[in-house]
Amino acid sequence: MDLTNYHKEELTMDALKAQLQALLFFLPAIIIFGIPFYLIWPEHFVKGAWKEAVPDVLNGTTGTIALIITLLVGVVIHELIHGITWSRFASKGLRSIKFGVLWRSATPYCHCTEPLLLKNYVIGTVMPGLLMGILPLLVSILTGNLLLFAFGLFFTLAAGGDFAIINLLRKKSSALLVQDHPSKIGCLIYQPLHSIA
Repeated sequence: MDLTNYHKEELTMDALKAQLQALLFFLPAIIIFGIPFYLIWPEHFVKGAWKEAVPDVLNGTTGTIALIITLLVGVVIHELIHGITWSRFASKGLRSIKFGVLWRSATPYCHCTEPLLLKNYVIGTVMPGLLMGILPLLVSILTGNLLLFAFGLFFTLAAGGDFAIINLLRKKSSALLVQDHPSKIGCLIYQPLHSIA
């Protein structure tokens, strides 16, 4: 893609700000989904309810191992959802998607190496939070499944950084092209030169 007629701008934040914003997006989720869950399924909030919600086979060491595996696999799936969604909008498909691990923080990541239209970038950014956070929370409210509720809350929190990036873009023009920043938390935005007053 020829970007010579575009102005490039960095839109990033430091790790502390990203974590604080992630928590700010997580708190409304607790209220929005926690209150209905509590009102519909109050029996889950009595003493010992968690033990009853967890099958006996998952208690003790087995349960701890199962929890760790679930979270690790979930984090990988979170990144795969980003990649698969962005690849649908990228001109080179999956060849534009790069997966890796930031070993200093043991954090998996997914980057789209080509700029996407703002709306397409946002769709790919929000998709893991919707599929692994919001959707399980909605289903847990309907079914009363306490484990699914906890899963949804965790992966809503895990998507907090994604929501923080979307927040950076909320007032930006839909004419922008957006690309993941290759080394920082945030993105690069490309604005057509003819649209700059």
